[in-house]
Amino acid sequence: MTDPTTDSAGNTEDAAAARASLETLRTEIAKAVVGQDPAVTGLVVALLCRGHVLLEGVPGVAKTLLVRALASALELDTKRVQFTPDLMPSDVTGSLVYDTRTAEFSFQPGPVFTNLLLADEINRTPPKTQSSLLEAMEERQVTVDGTPRPLPEPFLVAATQNPVEYEGTYPLPEAQLDRFLLKLTIPLPSREDEIDVLTRHASGFDPRDLHAAGLRPVAGPADLEAARAAVARTTVSTEITAYVVDICRATRQSPSLTLGVSPRGATALLAAARAWAWLTGRDYVTPDDVKALALPALRHRVQLRPEAEMEGVTADSVINSVLVQVPVPR
Repeated sequence: MTDPTTDSAGNTEDAAAARASLETLRTEIAKAVVGQDPAVTGLVVALLCRGHVLLEGVPGVAKTLLVRALASALELDTKRVQFTPDLMPSDVTGSLVYDTRTAEFSFQPGPVFTNLLLADEINRTPPKTQSSLLEAMEERQVTVDGTPRPLPEPFLVAATQNPVEYEGTYPLPEAQLDRFLLKLTIPLPSREDEIDVLTRHASGFDPRDLHAAGLRPVAGPADLEAARAAVARTTVSTEITAYVVDICRATRQSPSLTLGVSPRGATALLAAARAWAWLTGRDYVTPDDVKALALPALRHRVQLRPEAEMEGVTADSVINSVLVQVPVPR
């Protein structure tokens, strides 16, 4: 019979080793991507929560490079799909192909069968193709010709979209936006970071060759599994649960919004705060953890009234005002 004390000590050691490995990710990814620590942290939080991420930023801020660098540092398989108006659902999920040698149909897996799928400019493809990802994101499987096929584990969709160019785009419906755990905004770099980027390129840095940049795997799927188990053991008090619920309910009463945060959004915020608490070295969640993840976990789950948008109100400003108004548990 296994000694529970030994099991507990082993779990603690595994969790500590996993945390140390994940903490080195920022340093490793910084060899390829400059000044995007919050986005790196958000992607790691999503992996720990088995969630998905929507990356929003103007072209040229290293969204694609960030995802590729993360996959390389975690030793995960990654594939990229450029979403275009003529992309078909089968181009993402895979299809049945007739084999003339056997006179039978065989399944040809699509790019979704990977650990980290980069859905580049997801809002450039029609809703029919966008929705092909819904089953994969929610059920972690793909059904083709009535046969469900499980996806690899871990599995994360990192979808990108451009916030300034709307011609020829198809905005993601609320049902699909709600499937993303976090929406991360990728800002333009500071002057110092931009100088660093140009200096690296002048020194011969090639974003297509991460190995030459010195980027090496520092963690792997086993570390993610140990980390997920540790996150599941992180304590959440009833006061914190009530605080998350109060924040989400307050968004539903905001005069600036036509749509507030759903219960799924409350669940996402709590899960993300729990993962963040563990990453920062604690086995319990605090109100500050909830506040730290409120914007990325909720900004894509609310819908502004047209008159509020015309007045310059943003989803982030509404959520920030809610955080100020909702009493913080002591």
